[in-house]
Amino acid sequence: MKTGLRIDVDTLRGTRRGVPRLLEVLGRRGIRATFFFSVGPDNMGRHLFRLLRPAFLKKMLRTRAPGLYGWDILLRGTLGPGPDIGRRAGDVIVRTRREGHEVGLHAWDHWAWQVRVARMTPAAVRRVLARGVARLTELTGEAPACSAAPAWQCTETVLLEKEKFPFVYNSDCRGRSIFYPRVAGRRIGQPQVPVTLPTFDERVGRDGMTAEGFNDHLLSRMKPEGLNVLTVHAEVEGIACRSLFESFLEKARRRGVSLVALGELLPAADEIPQGRMETTRVAGREGWLSVQRSEVLS
Repeated sequence: MKTGLRIDVDTLRGTRRGVPRLLEVLGRRGIRATFFFSVGPDNMGRHLFRLLRPAFLKKMLRTRAPGLYGWDILLRGTLGPGPDIGRRAGDVIVRTRREGHEVGLHAWDHWAWQVRVARMTPAAVRRVLARGVARLTELTGEAPACSAAPAWQCTETVLLEKEKFPFVYNSDCRGRSIFYPRVAGRRIGQPQVPVTLPTFDERVGRDGMTAEGFNDHLLSRMKPEGLNVLTVHAEVEGIACRSLFESFLEKARRRGVSLVALGELLPAADEIPQGRMETTRVAGREGWLSVQRSEVLS
């Protein structure tokens, strides 16, 4: 049973500390994954101002955020411009590609995307995508072949602008199957590889779910006959929950789960159906996100 392994890297701490540990863990097992990097300023600490929102405060308390993410992440960029991830930790990104993993674009500025994308103009979207693509190309010597919208927040404007870049596929939404999205009555030329499984911060602490029970919950949600895509975060599974992630990898191996880069899940182009995306809210996550609509178009 193939399962796509997507690793989101949102911060400088996740890049410098989490990614090298994940590379070691995956390397010992011969696993190749898809790493989506944020490559510009790390301003993630500015999310602290969202504590005024009850839903965000509840999530921070439920996940015990200071211990899970670290105070350096929670305060990054609050007193001035955040550090440039690509400049400070570009060697880690280069190492990731050299070790055979897929490297894609997550964001130029993860925080700015989350707070602004819903109202960004086409030119603004194009500008931040271009900066991210240029930085990854500069570091690795090749343009990224894939991208993933931060926090699964993607608009029709984003889909149209991404089509102007050489992405083979994108992973911008949650869903159940690979599809070509339709916007303004036409098919976008880049298929979506949606995430199908919940993340650690969405489930742990809700409905009695413990960290110890999370791995079995993930494995129970995998479908041998369907698409399986898991997202882990360098800041979580690469640092605070590394032993838990290693336990997951071992359990997955024993159950016959083969973890692969997302690109390996793509079928032939003429086998991919068309579909639509919409926005909704998901339990355990603060804010809106993009999902695959229920109907599949021929």
